[in-house]
Amino acid sequence: MTENTTQNILLVEDDQNFGDVLRSYLEMHEYGVELAKDGEEGLMKYHKGNYDLCILDVMMPKKDGFTVAKEIRENNKDIPLIFLTAKSLKEDVLEGFKIGADDYITKPFNSEELLLRVQAVLRRSGAKVEPEEEVTEFDFGKYHFNYPLRILNYTSPEGNSKDNLSPKEAHLLRLFCLHKNQVLPRSVALTKIWGEDNYFTARSMDVFVTKLRKYINKDSDLEIVNIHGNGFRLIDRSEGAVVE
Repeated sequence: MTENTTQNILLVEDDQNFGDVLRSYLEMHEYGVELAKDGEEGLMKYHKGNYDLCILDVMMPKKDGFTVAKEIRENNKDIPLIFLTAKSLKEDVLEGFKIGADDYITKPFNSEELLLRVQAVLRRSGAKVEPEEEVTEFDFGKYHFNYPLRILNYTSPEGNSKDNLSPKEAHLLRLFCLHKNQVLPRSVALTKIWGEDNYFTARSMDVFVTKLRKYINKDSDLEIVNIHGNGFRLIDRSEGAVVE
């Protein structure tokens, strides 16, 4: 059974192709994934984001995975860490666990193995967020969204407004809110709302994304951007620094 989550993962991997494969696979299973290509970029994204788990390649340019992990641990002693490495030397494994690793995966490995380890680590850490079904109201930017009533309220000194959304509009906006500032994979939205992922449902989704953009265009801090080849992202700049 696939675990349903909106948990966010920081993946730091210098092999771009391998990192893209891992990110896509984890996103297929409804995790929000931010990919960094080296240790310095990984630390920058870590400090700007809010993550439930960090997956760190050990051998990386600029800063290796152990160094990144030590700096993360100085900031947060509880966030789960998984190391990826091409080495299986006992000394390296021990070094990782001394820093506070929750798991250690030796390359090569398949994506399913990583997924199972991610799920196990998050279960152990108690980082699991409350079920999506229990989240029914959202605040983002100058908007308040009541999902059960399908009402989107806008409040600002310039004036207030209210929009009544269609069932599909409300369902899609809810998914965007649950993945706010993270990528909402197109396949996840299509499967949840339309029941299948194909050319025709994808075109239908594009129409609904355009409608939602019009609903939220009163707030310049909000934007739904297209992530080419992946999905969409609801950006809320009112919350501070957002990696774009």
